[in-house]
Amino acid sequence: MSTSVQSLFDLGGQVALITGGSRGLGLQIAESLGEAGAKIMLTSRKAADLEEAVAHLQARGIDARWIAADAADELQARRVVSETLERLGQIDILVNNAGASWGAPAQEHPLEAWDKVMDLNVRSLFVFAQAVAQQSMIPRRHGRIINIASIAGLAGNPSAMKTIAYNTSKGAVVNFTRALAGEWGEFGITVNALAPGFFPSKMTKGLLAALGENTLAAAAPLRRIGDDEDLKGAALLFASRAGKHITGQILAVDGGVSAIHGA
Repeated sequence: MSTSVQSLFDLGGQVALITGGSRGLGLQIAESLGEAGAKIMLTSRKAADLEEAVAHLQARGIDARWIAADAADELQARRVVSETLERLGQIDILVNNAGASWGAPAQEHPLEAWDKVMDLNVRSLFVFAQAVAQQSMIPRRHGRIINIASIAGLAGNPSAMKTIAYNTSKGAVVNFTRALAGEWGEFGITVNALAPGFFPSKMTKGLLAALGENTLAAAAPLRRIGDDEDLKGAALLFASRAGKHITGQILAVDGGVSAIHGA
């Protein structure tokens, strides 16, 4: 008996943990998964931001809560996973969204800043994925992991974008996703990544101001940058039964930029 399309995308009874979920792309994904029926646990560093985000989600009828923590700190990350399991019983979906960038010419890039970017953008993904898999997904032989990469991890950047650590970290996320998908498929866990292009966010605010939104939009075949809805469908596909046979894939959501630059 065939399953209806609507039920394939239904996340009722599932729990989604979203890092860096208090704003920007993380909050957009939280809206998507929550509106599809998932219970949402948000985590980021600032309690005030999380309170505001959860209030926003609850106003949309979404069952949401929060835990303040620094995702780059191993002990805090593992505490988030344990507390989520204590409060909600399971974690079906992990969205590894927390990230940072640093702008500096490569020849002057501080090593401390390099380490900061790598710890949050790469190391924390491994810590969260390992903890969630150990404590929930592997024992239940079910899980969806969605890593947030970037088109910056698919190709080099124009010289105006001096973000060597960020680009390198997102390239690592791409292969981390593929390697983990290959290893954890036997446990019923899918691991995929979204690779956004330019979206308005706190992280891209300076770049958008420097280069101009119109200039960035003109570089995309669709002649636009991302908006507050453009990640929702892709995230829901990877999180739901509709994507149960998709793993190890990197989906660029970039208006076609990567298609014309050979990424």
